[in-house]
Amino acid sequence: MTDDDRTAEANGIRASYEVADGERRLSFEATDASEGARAGSTAAIAQNLEGYAMLKVRPTAAGDELERYYGFDMALDHVGELLGVSPRELPVPEAAADMGM
Repeated sequence: MTDDDRTAEANGIRASYEVADGERRLSFEATDASEGARAGSTAAIAQNLEGYAMLKVRPTAAGDELERYYGFDMALDHVGELLGVSPRELPVPEAAADMGM
């Protein structure tokens, strides 16, 4: 995997994927309020390395869990709400595209 596979940016949102502490983590940061996002706001989705557990939505990669979801789409919906954008506008790095499966 390259850094290009682990990062993506679109619609004023920067996304990064990492594996740490036994989890796969997809973190989002709103970088540009002019795109409608809440600049500076963050959110993250975490999943265990086996990929069978529910997805956890957090305010940051290391933050406390806000909610759990079975589906990646539902977790992205919650992230969109936290960042103030449509979930369809969230960039997802290639390395994270299979989360929730």
